Amino acid sequence: VQLQASGGGLVQAGGSLRLSCAASGRRLSSYDVGWFRQAPGKEREPVSGISWSGGRLYYADSVKGRFTISRANLKNTVYLQMNSLKPEDTAVYYCAARSSTVASLSTPDAYDYWGQGTLVTVSS
Repeated sequence: VQLQASGGGLVQAGGSLRLSCAASGRRLSSYDVGWFRQAPGKEREPVSGISWSGGRLYYADSVKGRFTISRANLKNTVYLQMNSLKPEDTAVYYCAARSSTVASLSTPDAYDYWGQGTLVTVSS
């Protein structure tokens, strides 16, 4: 499955963005999907994840209550709605997919397919 992340941009603190992870080649509804981010000089960290059925969700503590992950199966897309953005949310955001497993949604090594990343910049 090929993944295309989009929707990044420059936004002021307190603003919102919606990231999209569009898939081609396979039905994304059959895969667990995760969002990860990497800020300059830092390691990649998990942000959010959703199981293939939508029955399992993961949010990093730093984004709970502000970010929402969702599926649009007819569009073969997973979204990450990001509200109340903070400067510390600035990073390149990547989406990833994997065949469903019992592994944690937050473990990057458990994902097989990665998109190219989209840059989110939050100004103070």
